[in-house]
Amino acid sequence: MIADCEYAVRMKLTDDQIAARLPKLQGWTRQGNALTRTFAFRSYADAVAFVVRLAFDAEAADHHPDVAWSYRKVTVTWSTHSDGGITDKDFEGATAADRIAASTPQSTAQKS
Repeated sequence: MIADCEYAVRMKLTDDQIAARLPKLQGWTRQGNALTRTFAFRSYADAVAFVVRLAFDAEAADHHPDVAWSYRKVTVTWSTHSDGGITDKDFEGATAADRIAASTPQSTAQKS
């Protein structure tokens, strides 16, 4: 689960902080003020399962990604709109998405 950050103060990360952390997230890219990655799954049902599991995880953390879903591909985009960019919560969300995808059978990352 994404860390519970209801009372934590989150600050927008600097470009240098983002650049230092992004290489640790394999397959994720920065697009403006957001982190994004496309996942591909072996079936429609696996893509649905990933989105549902991600939704429950995000709801528990009260931090929600943008999700674009097309048959077996799911693009996840994290940005903390209230802080105007990328925060720790977005990196936590990306890590959670990776964990969920890794436990979904035969998932692979696609280049964004």
